[in-house]
Amino acid sequence: MVEPSKQDWKLYREKIGIWQEHYMENLVREYADYLQSDLPASVKFWEMEKRINRDRKKLGVCIELRKSDVFRDITRLIQEKVITIDDLKEFSDDLKEMVTLILKEQK
Repeated sequence: MVEPSKQDWKLYREKIGIWQEHYMENLVREYADYLQSDLPASVKFWEMEKRINRDRKKLGVCIELRKSDVFRDITRLIQEKVITIDDLKEFSDDLKEMVTLILKEQK
């Protein structure tokens, strides 16, 4: 398996926490909006439990960093709408090409 360059790996480790924090801020806003709805408290409670259990499994919330998984993980981050291709502008062309290739293969 091809691994990212040292520079891409370093940049990824710097960015992932920022990306996750931004993603979780969006989740919290969505949760707050939902909790402000006129639905009964019991409905909101059980729906929030399902939602949090589902969301906690996404890479935007919890990720184990491995250099060998960078391409796959970035692809999933894009698919889960944690980041966009535009968030990769500081990364090497090689990394962007690999991620683009993986995304095309998975369509």
